[in-house]
Amino acid sequence: MLRDVTLSLPPGGVTEVTGRNGAGKSTLLRVIAGLRRPRRGVVKDRPGRVGYAPERFPVDQPFTVRTYLGHMAAIRRVPADAVGTWVQRLGCDHLLDVRLPELSKGSAQKVGLTQALMGDPGLLILDEPFAGLDAATRDALPELISELATGGTTVVVSDHQRCTEALPGIDRLHVADGTVTRLASAGAPWTLLEVEVPEDEADTVETKLRADGYRVRRPER
Repeated sequence: MLRDVTLSLPPGGVTEVTGRNGAGKSTLLRVIAGLRRPRRGVVKDRPGRVGYAPERFPVDQPFTVRTYLGHMAAIRRVPADAVGTWVQRLGCDHLLDVRLPELSKGSAQKVGLTQALMGDPGLLILDEPFAGLDAATRDALPELISELATGGTTVVVSDHQRCTEALPGIDRLHVADGTVTRLASAGAPWTLLEVEVPEDEADTVETKLRADGYRVRRPER
């Protein structure tokens, strides 16, 4: 459960949410997106158009990709050409006639991104968007996020794979023990700290440090 959370998200900013599994990152993202109401307090000035891509796209639906995206476009009053633009840009136009339950994780992730992006959102929430993506899409997505932010979209992203780490000016929020803490931004000074750990614990320690929002560099083996 999250408590005593106070934060502001500037228009056109990119904010990365970090924290270990189960810490409450997805809960925070859903509250920001308006999919979950806080028990106390309020969320103010949320843009009218919100795009949300969940960590796991719900593929247990009896639709093809084309039918699903068309249905979502109609609900949101999105022009049909916007759907075509995004399926091409995300490289999933060849999936249009595939049924949702038949999609691989990476393909389902692309469909989830498409439905989140096609409505020209003023607020974009991405929960682990890089998981399962092919290398080309994974490499292109940070630039796309930066492009949207430059255009005024507020982007909030949870990213265990650290693909957004190099984005200029990115802010970071760390979720732990029910609280949300703002970490040093990318423009703030960082200090190099060398830590020695037993070899058989290195992977575990690295994973924990990355989840806590720290940058980790390991020497060449």
